[in-house]
Amino acid sequence: MAIGVALFSSLLVLSFVSPISSLSSNYYDETCPNAELIVANAVKNAAMKDKTVPAALLRMHFHDCFIRGCDASVLLNSKGSNKVEKDGPPNVSLHSFFVIDNAKKELEASCPGVVSCADILALAARDSVILSGGPTWDVPKGRKDGRTSKASETTQLPAPLFNISQLQQSFSQRGLSMEDLVALSGGHTLGFSHCSSFAGRIRNFNTTHDIDPSMHPSLAASLRGVCPSKNRPKNAGTTMDPSSTTFDNTYYRLILQGKGLFSSDQALLAVPKTKDLVEKFAGSHKEFTDAFVKSMIKMSSITGGGEVRKDCRVVN
Repeated sequence: MAIGVALFSSLLVLSFVSPISSLSSNYYDETCPNAELIVANAVKNAAMKDKTVPAALLRMHFHDCFIRGCDASVLLNSKGSNKVEKDGPPNVSLHSFFVIDNAKKELEASCPGVVSCADILALAARDSVILSGGPTWDVPKGRKDGRTSKASETTQLPAPLFNISQLQQSFSQRGLSMEDLVALSGGHTLGFSHCSSFAGRIRNFNTTHDIDPSMHPSLAASLRGVCPSKNRPKNAGTTMDPSSTTFDNTYYRLILQGKGLFSSDQALLAVPKTKDLVEKFAGSHKEFTDAFVKSMIKMSSITGGGEVRKDCRVVN
C-alpha cells in the first residue's frame, strides 16, 4: 500500500480510534440528502476521463485511514515549514485529489458546512470499487476532519517490503484482524506500481539470490525489462495485476502462482491463517467481495478529527 519502512506507535494509533457506533448510515438524510449522489457523480465524471481515478481514490482512502484514522488529513496541503502527509515519501504518488475538491465544491453549494471531507473520501472509495465492477455497500457516515497532518507520520503506513509479522502488527494496532489484512490487500487488484516498490525483489535480493526466490521467474524477467537498472524512465512500473481496472479476485490467484508484485503480497502465504484465506478468496469471487466489504466498513470506521472543513485542502 505504501513505500517506505514503518515503525509503529501503538499509543498514537490508539489515541485516535473511536467507536464505530459514532457513525450512521443515515447521517445526512435530513441535512444533505443528495450527498451520496453528488459524490458518486464527481467520481464517475472523473473516471470517464481517466481510468486510473478509481484505483487512486481507493488507495487515498487507505492511506488516510492508516494515519490518525479516516479524518481526511491526507488531503491537507503543506504550509510553510509544516510538511503534510501528502508530501511524505509513501504518498507522493497519490493523485486525483481534484475529484474530492469537485465533490466538495458541489456539496458546499448544496448544503454548506455539512458534509466532511473524510466522508467524501470514504464515499468516493466505495464508488470507485463499484465503477470498477466491484461490490457496493452502505458507508457509515459522520466522520469529522482532522486539523493535523504530518509527513513524518507516513512512516507508519504498511510498506510493500513488509513481512507477515510486520503486516500483522500494522493492522492489529488499528483494530484490524488477519482476515481484514488479507481481504483489504485485495485492493491491490486495482492500480499501478512504480519500480521502486518492488525493485529490491528483482535485483540484488540478498547475498544468495539476485532475484527473490518466491517470485515466479517469468514475472521477474518481465519486471527486469520494465525496470532496467540504468536509464530507467521516471515513471516506469507496472499494473498491480493484468486486469488492473477491474475489481476481481485475480490478485489472489497470482499470489498462489508466485506472481504477487510486492513482498507484502507474497508474504500472505507465509503462515497458514493468511495462506488459507488467500486460497479461499482465489477460489471464490463472492467470498472475497463479502470479506472486502466487511473489512472496508471496519477500516473506514476508524475515526478522528473534529470539524467539517469548508475546503478539503486547508483547516478552517
